[in-house]
Amino acid sequence: MGLAGITLSAVTILKLSAPQPVAAVILLPDNFDTENGGVGILNYVGLANWNVTEGTVDLIGNGLFDFLPGNGLYLDLDGSTGNAGRIESKTTYSFNPADIVELQFKLAGSQRGDTNSVTVSLGSLFSEIFALNSSEPFTTITRNFTVASPANGKLVFDHAGGDWHGLLLDQVKISVNQTISIPEPSSTSVIFALGFLGAGSCLKQKLSQSKQSNQDED
Repeated sequence: MGLAGITLSAVTILKLSAPQPVAAVILLPDNFDTENGGVGILNYVGLANWNVTEGTVDLIGNGLFDFLPGNGLYLDLDGSTGNAGRIESKTTYSFNPADIVELQFKLAGSQRGDTNSVTVSLGSLFSEIFALNSSEPFTTITRNFTVASPANGKLVFDHAGGDWHGLLLDQVKISVNQTISIPEPSSTSVIFALGFLGAGSCLKQKLSQSKQSNQDED
């Protein structure tokens, strides 16, 4: 093996001890379009990815109270009982330190003349209140955060009030860029790698000096 090969091997050993990022993993994609066979329904409780834990929500669009046509089906978070809805993901998501989490969803105003708010939370990792005026169109909201310590949690949308006119929700997604730690090389391997790097540097310097000396003699 040549000097370049030895040096590359040593550098590789040292780099393997650093955390290695991997591609983003989508934990939850939901646009509600296939719910109830693609047909809207009031006070819907059969959501595939969510439990309605308080109040009610309406599955609307596609011809049923379609306030924002062209968006398929979506949720009215304040259903038709006068008791605003709270939905939480059926899955409890687990996160590791250094995970980079991206939460994304679309919110729109009720389109019926009032202002509404919803609290969005993901376990202990994230919580924020969003308030929108009635005429607000669907807007993509994105939040990114890095996990500091192991955490578990459900994604929750908890709507305030209760007047049959709620914020509209669509296109919910959770994705995570996980960082994996490759086992660190043993101390012997690290010393071996550092030794090769040092030896390689000295050898390269000596070869350069020898070459220069030969040129001077000529």
